[in-house]
Amino acid sequence: MGLLESIPLVIISVLLSVTAIVDACSNGGCKLLEECSSTPDCAAGLLCGSCPIRFHGERCIRSTFTDQFKLLNNSLPFNKYAYLTTHNSFAIAGEPSHTGIPRLALPNQEDSITQQLNDGVRALMLDTYDFKDDIWLCHSFEGKCYDFTAFSPAIDTLKEVEAFLGANPSEIITLILEDYVESPNGLTKVFNASGLTKYWFPVSNMPQNGQDWPLVKDMVANNQRLIVFTSKRQKQESEGIAYQWNFMVENMYLQMGMMECIQEAVLTVGSQQHSMTKLSLWFW
Repeated sequence: MGLLESIPLVIISVLLSVTAIVDACSNGGCKLLEECSSTPDCAAGLLCGSCPIRFHGERCIRSTFTDQFKLLNNSLPFNKYAYLTTHNSFAIAGEPSHTGIPRLALPNQEDSITQQLNDGVRALMLDTYDFKDDIWLCHSFEGKCYDFTAFSPAIDTLKEVEAFLGANPSEIITLILEDYVESPNGLTKVFNASGLTKYWFPVSNMPQNGQDWPLVKDMVANNQRLIVFTSKRQKQESEGIAYQWNFMVENMYLQMGMMECIQEAVLTVGSQQHSMTKLSLWFW
């Protein structure tokens, strides 16, 4: 092909490249799920982030939440609202090893506990274990924590929750414990040490026989703003921590189109089973 014959192709190629640059959004003009190169490209309330399983490259994703109590006020029962929940909330990318051994357990979250709460998360899913004569949060297996699966002592996360509740007197936090603690009163001791017991919502106030939960405004007024569930049935009697499946149902993990990189769930009101109003934990 001669030089003159190649010129039109070069011109077309340049024109296509220029068009692509012109069509790309930037300077706050990128909408939800549009491609971006940095957060300033995205519209207000969005940030530029990645989710390899859901899409390639980086796109604008939500960075703010809607305060449902400001939309609906807080005069409804607790079970009439939906609460953003993070799965393995403690398994944070970049969290340094606290054991001196490189961690092999995979992370699920990008933000600290405090940042998650500031971003609107109102329920945390935590895996509690006996480890090093203390209670730790581990992303582990077979009911045991190891140096290479441990993330941090539970007291650190619980103190972050306590600080958030202290700074936000109208907020309610739910903790859902996948509980492998066998030490006597192990959870009671760590909750006492964290300062969270002053916010404790007692099992005796939880609904029975199909009743609604208390009104949010009453829970706030009574300063009973921490709800804790355990996966161990016996601890409802021995430590006063609500057995999760007496009060909650959930869909199967990875159903309902949940993407691994999202790692979120929603705590909502569910159906009635065995004459008891259940909370529903929906993974998505």
